[in-house]
Amino acid sequence: MTLYRCFAWNDRAKPDEPDGPCWNPRAFQGDGRHDNPETYGCLYLSEAPLSCVVEQFAPFRGQALTPSMLQRRRLPLALAALDLDDDTQLVDLDDPAVLRRERLRASLVATRQRELTQAQARRVHGSHPASAGLRWWSMFESTWMNVTLFDRAAAQLRVAGIQRLSVDDETVAAAAAWLGL
Repeated sequence: MTLYRCFAWNDRAKPDEPDGPCWNPRAFQGDGRHDNPETYGCLYLSEAPLSCVVEQFAPFRGQALTPSMLQRRRLPLALAALDLDDDTQLVDLDDPAVLRRERLRASLVATRQRELTQAQARRVHGSHPASAGLRWWSMFESTWMNVTLFDRAAAQLRVAGIQRLSVDDETVAAAAAWLGL
C-alpha cells in the first residue's frame, strides 16, 4: 500500500534522519491524536495525498493561499509517497467489528479530546504488539483514511517518491479549494 506524508523537508536528510520523509519526530510529539511519546513515536500518514495536505493547511482557514504557507521551520513542505507492505497489520478503527472487539465507540474514536484518543492508542499499541499502527478516518472528511504508524514499524517504509510542494501544485490547489483558502 502507498501512504502519503506532508512534512517539512530537508532534501539533504536521509529518509530516517531529522526532516526526512520517514523521520519520526517523537521528541516533538505529545499533542497529536494518537501521541504517546513516553511509550512510542508515530508517523501520521494518509491513504490519499489530499488528506495530509489539508491537515497542513487547516490552520490557515479564512486566509488566502500564499507561498509562506508552504514552509515550516524555514523548510519547504513536501509530499512523500511511502510504500508499506500490503499485508502489514493495522488496527482498523473504521471497522465496526474492530470497534466492538476493542470496546470502542465511534464517537469516542472521533473526538477531539486528546486525553481519550491518546489513551485508546496507547491501549491498542500495548495489546496488539504485532500491529504496525492504527487506521482511522480524517476529521476533515470521513472518506479519507489516515494511518498512525507506530515507530516499531517505521523501518518497513520505503520511499517511493518525494515532491516539493508549490502553490501551483494540483494537490495544494485542491486542498486550498477544499478549505476555502
